[in-house]
Amino acid sequence: MTQANIILILADDMGFSDIGCFGSEIATPNLDRLAGNGARFSQMYSFARCCPSRAALLTGLHPQLAGVGHMVQNRGTRAYQGYLRDDAVTIAEVLKGAGYRTMMSGKWHTGGQMLAQEPESWRPGTEGYPTPQQRGFDRFYGTLVGAGSFFFPHALTEDGEFVQDYPDDFYYTDAISDKAVEMIDEAHHDGTPFFLHVAYTAPHWPLQAPPEDIAKYEGAYRSGWDSLRQNRHEALNSLGLLDPVWRISPRDSDSHPWGSEENTDWEDLRMATYAAMIDRMDQGIGRILAKLEALGISENTLIIFLSDNGGCAEFMAEDGWRDHRSYVPTLPDGRRVRIGNRVGMRPGPADTFMSYDLPWANASNSPFRLYKHWVHEGGISSPCIVHCPALIDEPTVVHSPVQFIDVLPTVAELAGADYPSEFNGVAIQPVEGESFLPALEGADWRREKPLYWEHEGNRALRIGDWKLVSKHPGNWELYNMIEDRTELDDLSTGESERVAMMSGLYDAWAARCEVREWPLG
Repeated sequence: MTQANIILILADDMGFSDIGCFGSEIATPNLDRLAGNGARFSQMYSFARCCPSRAALLTGLHPQLAGVGHMVQNRGTRAYQGYLRDDAVTIAEVLKGAGYRTMMSGKWHTGGQMLAQEPESWRPGTEGYPTPQQRGFDRFYGTLVGAGSFFFPHALTEDGEFVQDYPDDFYYTDAISDKAVEMIDEAHHDGTPFFLHVAYTAPHWPLQAPPEDIAKYEGAYRSGWDSLRQNRHEALNSLGLLDPVWRISPRDSDSHPWGSEENTDWEDLRMATYAAMIDRMDQGIGRILAKLEALGISENTLIIFLSDNGGCAEFMAEDGWRDHRSYVPTLPDGRRVRIGNRVGMRPGPADTFMSYDLPWANASNSPFRLYKHWVHEGGISSPCIVHCPALIDEPTVVHSPVQFIDVLPTVAELAGADYPSEFNGVAIQPVEGESFLPALEGADWRREKPLYWEHEGNRALRIGDWKLVSKHPGNWELYNMIEDRTELDDLSTGESERVAMMSGLYDAWAARCEVREWPLG
């Protein structure tokens, strides 16, 4: 096949079971269509949080080796400097070397901190604040920072210039999709293969969505989170994505039974708004697919869809975020943003800033434990769809464990791109990931190297069937992932030799990657 076009789509804070082809009731017909003619990976792993996951995905390196061991604040060491290191190369830089046009639409968030309430301090493009175009992308439209308003996102730029004006019908998810379509058109008419990274902020808080999309789901969640978790677990089993021997994890101890919930209509509306955000993202992906079809290039385009971490359990206390410098408290028209999960307040509009909270996140991550931040399965298990008609003959489910760091070597191999040992005069670290291209071609592929994680002191290592994991500041737990992927039966007490062996491997990896103790100084 000729050089394939490559599209890498990333959702933000979306749980393992939040799209239809991974067990959800949310309407995602376009993603489902990709899965129905492609490969689904049942054990694709992120790195538990937005910035580390993005850095790892872009570079094929563990987050600390990429320079983003935590978030975008500079903590004074190269592993935690908060922006991509010069001794790492991005997918875009690698593919440009093979003749690709490289483009990005959406959230960057790997280039230093830019506080929403301090725009005078923003220094994109200077030392410590690399932009996508400084890291290999020919074109970029999107936000340089993380979460923010979907109607008035801050630090929004296009090709190096800040966007100042928002049309009356502006909605960031739509803008990301529309710019992606525009970029595909431009690349096609240039006659070059392209790499396009589409990085949505949906369905990350705040809960903001067009009212017509919310209306589709209002009332759909009045049966509550307990039944939703169970229904999704059963759907995942029927889809062949889980082993039926794995029991669903119990309701999180910080949640409560739906039967004791007093504000059922309001809770239903919060989940309905979250669902609407995913629905809107899928609509945009549909426009991207339609453009590929209209140009006659669908057959030779590889599409990968992922989420940067598990569902987010973060609670926004009423007024608790009002003075936080990372979020804009006032809209351009002067309206004050009502920040916090205020019971009875309707989510969705631009002047609200809410999250959907722990019990619903528990359902998003069904059947697993825990959430974004943690490295138990609920925090790191990402839905993954890979679609390429010229490569994948028939729909399949791949159960081999893979990590975000495996994406770069996979697309580089497909593109015939060399991974450099030196770039811009700097010696480049060897790629950490492994290509899973053989799995897409039908081979019985298995990753050779262990999988490692660390985020905020939460630690994990997986070797074959075994996973060693710790929730900071707790002790190591050990699980047999063939028998118990939902991590319910800790075998560490009876497997002390295995724990010692695996923890020694983890310690050596952590030392090599310059992992620091949590909390960071």
